[in-house]
Amino acid sequence: MSISTRALRLFAAPPPAPRVSPEEAARKYPRLRTQVFMGIFIGYAGFYLIRNNLPLVASLLIEEGRIDKVGVGIVANATLIAYGFSKFFSAIVSDRSNARYFLPIGLALSAVANLFVAFVPAVTASIGIFAVVMFINGWFQGMGWPPSGRVLVHWFSTSERGIKTAIWNVAHNVGGFAVGVLAAVGLQMTGNDWTSAFWLPALVALAVAVFAFITIRDTPESQGLPPIEEFRDDPAKVSVDEDAESKESTWSVVKKHVLTNRTMVLLALANVFVYALRYGILTWTPIYLSEVRGASVEGGIAGFSLFELAGIGGTILCGVLSDKVFRGNRSMTGIAFMVAVAGMTAVYWLLPADAPLWIPLIAVTLIGGLIYGPVMLIGLQALDLSPRHVAGTAAGFTGLFGYVIGATMASTGIGFVVHTFGWDVTFIMLIVLSLLTVIFLAMINRDETAASRH
Repeated sequence: MSISTRALRLFAAPPPAPRVSPEEAARKYPRLRTQVFMGIFIGYAGFYLIRNNLPLVASLLIEEGRIDKVGVGIVANATLIAYGFSKFFSAIVSDRSNARYFLPIGLALSAVANLFVAFVPAVTASIGIFAVVMFINGWFQGMGWPPSGRVLVHWFSTSERGIKTAIWNVAHNVGGFAVGVLAAVGLQMTGNDWTSAFWLPALVALAVAVFAFITIRDTPESQGLPPIEEFRDDPAKVSVDEDAESKESTWSVVKKHVLTNRTMVLLALANVFVYALRYGILTWTPIYLSEVRGASVEGGIAGFSLFELAGIGGTILCGVLSDKVFRGNRSMTGIAFMVAVAGMTAVYWLLPADAPLWIPLIAVTLIGGLIYGPVMLIGLQALDLSPRHVAGTAAGFTGLFGYVIGATMASTGIGFVVHTFGWDVTFIMLIVLSLLTVIFLAMINRDETAASRH
């Protein structure tokens, strides 16, 4: 047997194990559900330890003459663009792979890329080489979301998935907070050696990869358990004959259920606007607060941090409301949150010029709490409204649009509008983006309602 054949068998989704008794299933299911959830939560948080650490120490590299501000933007965009494409293409592979291997290997390879940045001087000697290495890092980063989505779809049924996905989604806030702590500790340990912001988080990420491998299991069926829909008597919104489609090519299945699927295309387009809003407000908040509201550098950073922190509570609240109040209707939940985003964005913009700083800080905090709900929901809808065997690919498809188009629009596009037309036109555009998202979600709601009736 060749090495490539063994590798394919290693990554392949494991076959169903012999079915255990109902009594054994009742005993094993709760324990394994908790175990795999911890695996993907901590495992995905690990990716944020090493996603894009350059901004944390960019000023030190600039002082050393290793990079300039333009270079920082080039390297950061290389990671972002690679991540967007990888999230889609990795998802295609992940949907037919063993999540227990896929996620930890992606995390470990990303950690190795960060170790290269820290310990190979040639990497930072050239902007081109630095960007290539971080592009590779961004590609490995794309191996985190798809297997996590696969685990969520197979281990948690439709009526509970909103809450579970919301809780899991805050893993990126946890990881984003932890990397700042690790970078600060590393800099203190080494006397401001910038490489510590790469190698220390990378070493922790390697330990997290081991933990993820120990805890994650691919599907209930691989453990001899019944499908989650059968165990909880909670049918999926979309169901197809997976055995029959397993005989079709990967491309034909992806084309049918994702690329030419009206619902998935609408979700991807909605995600463009949601990500443009998320990064558009977040990225430019420190500058807006400084230029328009007279905030200090520390005040601008406070707005940035509060926006992110509020996302934890807002995401969980959105998941609870989508399950308990809107009864699994993610579109209507998203519409409610996006209308509120539009309203709070108008408040943030139209506050009196002499308003105390704490008032716009509250406004931007509320926007952060509201926008992260729809960010989570669109990924969740892609999981809910696609067959299980292409769920990760569907979510990756929406992520591709969100990151490559939406996030780029937020940085380059909104920057151009601010520079050329000023803040008033910029805020009008942001409110229009909110309302366009509402329109797309209303169109998606028709498909979601029809799926719920089947």
